[in-house]
Amino acid sequence: MGLKGFAEGGIASIVAGCSTHPLDLIKVRMQLQGEASSIQTNLRPALAFQTSTALHAPPPPRVGIITIGSRIITQEGTRALFSGVSATVLRQTLYSTTRMGLYDILKTRWTDPDTKSIPLTRKLAAGFIAGGIGAAVGNPADVAMVRMQADGRLPLVDRRNYKSVLDAIAQMVRGEGVASLWRGSSMTINRAMLVTASQLATYDSVKETILEKGVMRDGLATHVASSFAAGFVASVASNPVDVIKTRVMNMKVEAGKTAPYKGAVDCALKTVRAEGIMALYKGFLPTVSRQAPFTVIMFVTLEQVKKVFKDFDF
Repeated sequence: MGLKGFAEGGIASIVAGCSTHPLDLIKVRMQLQGEASSIQTNLRPALAFQTSTALHAPPPPRVGIITIGSRIITQEGTRALFSGVSATVLRQTLYSTTRMGLYDILKTRWTDPDTKSIPLTRKLAAGFIAGGIGAAVGNPADVAMVRMQADGRLPLVDRRNYKSVLDAIAQMVRGEGVASLWRGSSMTINRAMLVTASQLATYDSVKETILEKGVMRDGLATHVASSFAAGFVASVASNPVDVIKTRVMNMKVEAGKTAPYKGAVDCALKTVRAEGIMALYKGFLPTVSRQAPFTVIMFVTLEQVKKVFKDFDF
């Protein structure tokens, strides 16, 4: 397939990413709910003579997708729903172009030339490999995107006020070092491996089953049904990793002070201890609400782009 698979996957992913960006922003805000208060009140070291009731202060009430969306529009304006969209474009250009292209190459190479089929295990393996490499390439844009999306929830004095994704990356390098661009990369890679494997393998498998059983013909309805199933499976598989990734990437590290989290494992443990195991599924509704249409738009666009590029060889 050469470069064609990369181009097709990149175009489809950018279209899907920009179309669903507001839902992704709401998801990030929901995943960060209760984070600061839980760290300050529930994880403070126990003191023998501590009698303050602050340690037992109830967490602030959690609000849903509609409330958060309305609050963003009311407090920050409609344009705020697209905060960090430049980072989304860069992320999809780096991450999704890489993963989609590599998956296409691996799937083609591992397909049996006689039966024209590929086992599910190999599809999953191709997804794990492609997703991991793509995430490593796109992590700087991912960190910038999370920070730009989360900025509006902070007090004015604490906001980073990045002007664009390039400004965000430049400020991170100047203030926190080059290594900050790969903060949370282990979680990003793990998430990407889960998403890519579950999303692409599910789409291919469901589509093949629909066509083999004669349920529907190869057309828009089949593409939508297959991609919706792929989006749901990917959401279930990746949400816990996504919550931890979001919090690690968004944490503010100040010179001379201890970072809120030592790493992904520490973040996961603190989150579960302070907020319960279901905290790992915070933002699940917007995750599904975003992942399902993202996957549908991506694969429907991909199928159309393939038709446009079918006569091209590059």
